[in-house]
Amino acid sequence: MKFINVLTLLLVIIGGLNWGLVGAFDFDLVAAIFGPGSMLTRLVYILVGLSALYQLVPLSRSMATNEVGADGHIVRRS
Repeated sequence: MKFINVLTLLLVIIGGLNWGLVGAFDFDLVAAIFGPGSMLTRLVYILVGLSALYQLVPLSRSMATNEVGADGHIVRRS
């Protein structure tokens, strides 16, 4: 897997976990670490958003080549 794929996937996971904390406990971990409304907090949010957009590319490629089945499992080609 390319480095950029791993990096963007990691950022998307961090964003998802942060949203889970916000939804479940009204706790924004990113804002708690970097300060609410700080430039670093905004940068993390922007990078997470851009990472999500970037991850649409591998998803669309895998859908186009039928690598992901309807049940969400990866189809192995022989």
